[in-house]
Amino acid sequence: MKTLLRVEGVAKNYGALKAIDNLSFSVENSEALGILGPNGAGKSTLFNLIAGDVAPSAGSIRFKDRDITRLPSYERCRLGIGRSYQIPQPFGRMTVFENVLAAASFASGHGEAACYDFSIRMLERTGLLSKSNVAAEQLTLLERKRLELARALATKPTLLLLDEIAGGLTDSECQELLTTINLVKRDGVSIVWIEHVVHVLIAFVDRLLVINFGKHLAEGEPQAVMADTAVQEVYMGIEAE
Repeated sequence: MKTLLRVEGVAKNYGALKAIDNLSFSVENSEALGILGPNGAGKSTLFNLIAGDVAPSAGSIRFKDRDITRLPSYERCRLGIGRSYQIPQPFGRMTVFENVLAAASFASGHGEAACYDFSIRMLERTGLLSKSNVAAEQLTLLERKRLELARALATKPTLLLLDEIAGGLTDSECQELLTTINLVKRDGVSIVWIEHVVHVLIAFVDRLLVINFGKHLAEGEPQAVMADTAVQEVYMGIEAE
């Protein structure tokens, strides 16, 4: 498989705090990579670095063989990096359709009329078509999560960053959302997923990366990584014998 994203020696410092510390990894085309780590491990900071919301203190980020280390976030979006946020914040007074349409129009650079049909397809894909004319502020948590996914997909990503999209959902709701995300993966979209709902993540991803204090801790096949004693001690609180 061809490498889509390459993070090389990336660091992000906030004064004396090293949120990300010399971290390197890659994501291949059509691959799903899961990222685990305890609270404060630097996971959201890592997503902010990839998406261009913050600039790294050191290292480089390449996407589609292009150095995007200093590229602004809107240009990364138009190159094919889409993301969801841990806490959905849609335009509450706009309808579900208007929220998706705004994302599609922004990413494509086309007028809204040219994005109508595509926006409707994204609502169909995420199970929100029946909610098209409902104000986003009236949605349930699961529906807001679906809208967050629909808005990200409306940017036509080749790399999708999912930030704890299953957080706060029941097991059955997680399974509903997972079915939709599986369809996205089958379309060939590469996915990097941060999640604390471990069993959902392990059931989905091809590879798992664990970080702690912004550093690489373990990486590989999900079950093997979860069996690693260092991972169990740091992430699951199980003391190594």
